[in-house]
Amino acid sequence: MLKILFSPSEGKKSGGREKEKDLFGAPNARKEILDAYNTVVLSGNEEKIKQLFGFKKFGECRSYINDIYNSPLMCAIERYQGVAYDYLKYDELNENAQEHLKNNTLIFSNLYGPVLGGDVIANYKVKQGNTVGDIAPDKFYKERFSYQLDLYLGGHDILDLRAGYYNKFYKLTQPHTTLKFLKNGKTVSHWAKAYRGIVLREIAKAGVNSLDDFMKLEIENLQVHEITEQKLKKEIVYNIIE
Repeated sequence: MLKILFSPSEGKKSGGREKEKDLFGAPNARKEILDAYNTVVLSGNEEKIKQLFGFKKFGECRSYINDIYNSPLMCAIERYQGVAYDYLKYDELNENAQEHLKNNTLIFSNLYGPVLGGDVIANYKVKQGNTVGDIAPDKFYKERFSYQLDLYLGGHDILDLRAGYYNKFYKLTQPHTTLKFLKNGKTVSHWAKAYRGIVLREIAKAGVNSLDDFMKLEIENLQVHEITEQKLKKEIVYNIIE
């Protein structure tokens, strides 16, 4: 089976409707960091709250000031809003494609750590790189989840579509494939997010279950330029042709 590693987004949809259920990993593995988050969010300390959320004005914080344990829940793959998710267009996919994403996408959240696309999470705010109380999320999850992720991903094909920052949460120790996008011979950065979303969308639409199937997938405006291999990593370099 093909498992896809994906990044979260700063933006999120509000609300929710899903019932609470266990998240990826051991029960209570996140309790320490979620408790720390709640302590800050419910403290009434405007400066600490602004710092955690990454906002300059306290008025921007109000919609996120909720008890994390008593907030509406939504599937992670639906919760996030941002460039990659705008191009994924999850809501426009059919049920089979949506289920494919829920079951085979691992998103690396700045609060919840690694969650499956179908895992339900609250509407939260943690600016990338910020600590939660005294806890650094990347170190917290690398220590607690690396072994579980190794076990979960073992024997599967892996497509790593994460932004580089999220390697801090989990370093792959088995063969995997990454993508790189070129336009006019130059590596794109911001628009790489868009094309990661497009790639994930096409995988879901086609029900791709293996790396071999992915290599056969034709994606509009993308043409394979070269494929490089170094130790455990295979990198597919695409030219963007528009």
